[in-house]
Amino acid sequence: MEIGNRRQALGAAIAMSVLSWAQAASAQQAPAANPATSAPSATPSVPSQATTAAEGQPGQVQADPAVEPRGDIIVTANKRQENLMSVPISVTAVTGDQLVSKGIYGVQDLVKVTPGLSYVESGRSVPVFSLRGVGYFDTSVASRPTVSVYVDEAPIPFSIEAKGAAFDLERVEVLKGPQGTLFGQNATGGAINYIAAKPTSTFKAGAIASYARFNTADLQAYVSGPLTPTLNARLALRGVRSGDWQRSDTRDDSLGAQRFGEGRLLLDWRPTDKLKIAFDANGFYDGSDTQAPQYLAFVPGTPTRTALTPLLASYPATRGGPRAADWDVGPDYRSHNHFYQLNLRADYDALDALKITSITSFSEARINQLAEGDGTPLTNLNVRQLGRIKSFSEELRASGDVGAFSYIAGLNYASDNTAQAQVIDIAYSTTAYTLGGPPALPLDDLSSQLDQHFDTQAVFFNLDYHVSDKLTLRGGVRYTVADLHYDACSVPLTANAADFLTRLVNTTRGKFGLPAIKPLAPGECGSINPNTTGTERYFNKLNQDNVSWRAGIDYKPTPGTLIYASVSKGYKAASASTPSATNDLQFSPIGQESVLAYEIGAKAKLFDRKAELTAAAFYYDYRNKQVLGRAVFQPNVFGPINAVTNVPKSEIKGAEIQLSVFPVRGLTLTASGTYLDSKVLGDFTNADILGNLINFKGEAFPYTPKWQIVLDGDYRLPLGSGMTATLGANANYRTKTTAGFGGNSLLDIDAYWLVDMRAGIEFGGGKYSAQVFGRNITNQYYWTNVARSVDNARRYAGTPASYGIQLSVKY
Repeated sequence: MEIGNRRQALGAAIAMSVLSWAQAASAQQAPAANPATSAPSATPSVPSQATTAAEGQPGQVQADPAVEPRGDIIVTANKRQENLMSVPISVTAVTGDQLVSKGIYGVQDLVKVTPGLSYVESGRSVPVFSLRGVGYFDTSVASRPTVSVYVDEAPIPFSIEAKGAAFDLERVEVLKGPQGTLFGQNATGGAINYIAAKPTSTFKAGAIASYARFNTADLQAYVSGPLTPTLNARLALRGVRSGDWQRSDTRDDSLGAQRFGEGRLLLDWRPTDKLKIAFDANGFYDGSDTQAPQYLAFVPGTPTRTALTPLLASYPATRGGPRAADWDVGPDYRSHNHFYQLNLRADYDALDALKITSITSFSEARINQLAEGDGTPLTNLNVRQLGRIKSFSEELRASGDVGAFSYIAGLNYASDNTAQAQVIDIAYSTTAYTLGGPPALPLDDLSSQLDQHFDTQAVFFNLDYHVSDKLTLRGGVRYTVADLHYDACSVPLTANAADFLTRLVNTTRGKFGLPAIKPLAPGECGSINPNTTGTERYFNKLNQDNVSWRAGIDYKPTPGTLIYASVSKGYKAASASTPSATNDLQFSPIGQESVLAYEIGAKAKLFDRKAELTAAAFYYDYRNKQVLGRAVFQPNVFGPINAVTNVPKSEIKGAEIQLSVFPVRGLTLTASGTYLDSKVLGDFTNADILGNLINFKGEAFPYTPKWQIVLDGDYRLPLGSGMTATLGANANYRTKTTAGFGGNSLLDIDAYWLVDMRAGIEFGGGKYSAQVFGRNITNQYYWTNVARSVDNARRYAGTPASYGIQLSVKY
């Protein structure tokens, strides 16, 4: 209670101080003194959103009449509108039209245009993202990412919920580096903010339809316009269906169909000139097949039982190729996942120097999906993910400009309730026969269940001081209290699993001279409580707090040139995992991680705005990096098994550069790259995939290629009579990396290039367009992840070559 009172008092004091300061400043100054509108500053005047984007047409930006029609992109990376080239952080911004033309409809596709961003298929159909080597790999539905995702600043708390965010957009902004002061905890790697296309005051409508390889049909449509003189609305829908793209290594069978639908309804109400209220209802249904892996090698979990699994021990490795895979005959690998979100935003211009913003968000997701886990038709590992996630958040902030100062201050509250389970079937495995020899029953349908409640409260303040028209000092701080309460247990769902866990518990109790428990029944708690060596459900909590902060300096020696330096610290809160647990300690969460980031950078418009250059160098002091490692729990039946842990100390050194040139009207050429040197500092001893305890000191991070390169070209050639020819190409490259510590060659992820091309024509003054495209046109065989579980090592291949046609119309 005392802690709660201190939080409330602190928040109230800051809110009252900001309000009093803004009121006093507003009363004493003339409106012309606002640096965002008259006084020169390092954060120059920017047009309103209505002028930076053609109304209702996503991705179009204001053009400078002195140069060819390519405009400055206005972003909200600092929760205020600013010119992209004036924002003192590393940001990749892509317009909605560019996303559509390049076929980017998900976070995993953003790697095509964002060096430093990586996507990994976890093996449980839970996506994992990282930026500049900062990422958290876990297979749990409710694992908390290091790269936060937002739609119009409303949070999408968990990665699996972000699948429906990337359509009908004005733009997307990828912010690199810790974003804790403005975007909160868990943004140690960065933040991805999708900006939805907004309702219009005049009638607008459009549709995009494409057909591609594997019978992939993608239809999108939107309609927008006024409902009353003060209320505008926009409805956007998308549906995707496709056939199978994976083929079985051993039989005439296929997998990989898509069945995906999503929608968004936006209402924009402006009852007065000072008040704007926006409502957003969005959601998706995903009925797609989960991806099957490619079997690589037999790596027995219990080598002494190898003779009991002869078919797997002699099973050949995959024949390779992007479409090769295998899976069990019979199970339904189709997902049944639902998500919806309701957001309400209010912006009120209370004073010339005070704008009040409230963002309220509620979301719910239900997950039910089965994933093949070994890449063979044998039941060495099948995992069903079940989950229910409910989230509520509220942000209340004040912002404005007072003399030479620009400020943002606010309060934030979030509550996330998750219930998840992983149901494993390892009937044909050496692990299943660990306790007792033949005729021991195989272990099937063992459910690891975990319920978590996250409660997060924060207060934050950011201040920019425009010393002159060339120099700006920036600072920010956020105090966060993060409370986690959880309970967990492993539950047998069949008689076989109940028999297995009964034997396991009684083996443990026998070592302590305790009598045997009665046989467990399906549905009873069966994981070992280390305090009692019984099977009670495990309840625990972890309460933490932290202070994120940022300090920086910007210098603009000439118009169009920015030099900046910053130091910032961000935190990722703890969360528990849902391994296939036999011991309650496997559910225990780990401590929060932190990143102390140093960065220097520059942005410049060159050669009379015919080129734009951005560059940055950075150093990350990484403490307690959270990883999914391995540990030994008693009784040591299975050897080292999955458990979350911390790497005490590590570092990332890196640099990035991007050059865009506009040599002739209509032609844009871009080259960008990121260099990363990650390393474990000090001792970090954990088990490799073979169960050997190794000190990983000096090793590079998994899933962190040293080099990433993106090349992109776009050419628009006017043909007359309202017609324009378009031609584009994109290539991205990443060097070799690994899927785990330990240096085992089975975990290698080879280097690869991916190349996309497109060509089309626009006519009717841009009203109609047709485009042909090819993606991964070289049919590059690549994979994003390699994993080892139970008795197998397997990899997850990227999608093969695809080609198709896309048609669009706008009214």
